[in-house]
Amino acid sequence: MVIDVGAVRDDRDLHATLQRELGSPSFCGRNWSAFHDAVTGPVGRPAEIRFTRRHALERRAPRSAAALRERLTRHRETFGRCVVHYDDASGVFPGPAGGPPGGHGASGDR
Repeated sequence: MVIDVGAVRDDRDLHATLQRELGSPSFCGRNWSAFHDAVTGPVGRPAEIRFTRRHALERRAPRSAAALRERLTRHRETFGRCVVHYDDASGVFPGPAGGPPGGHGASGDR
């Protein structure tokens, strides 16, 4: 799964994008708890998520970009088998030891 965050303008827009791209039901919240549930939940969890156009997100919505990166870093252990890439070589967030092989490689959408 690829989530393009380049057009995001603010935190509200980021959560709407995450909700839409992750296929969360409309009754789910547009907040970090809902994002965490979508990525770690047992139903419909993607095997891999690649966030693209991070640099555009950082220019348009630096606080939202920082919050996303912080959540990805803080919760990487709880993603289970979901491997998360954040479009730069230092931003690969693999799941724990049980995750897919190769999760530590480069993730360059440069």
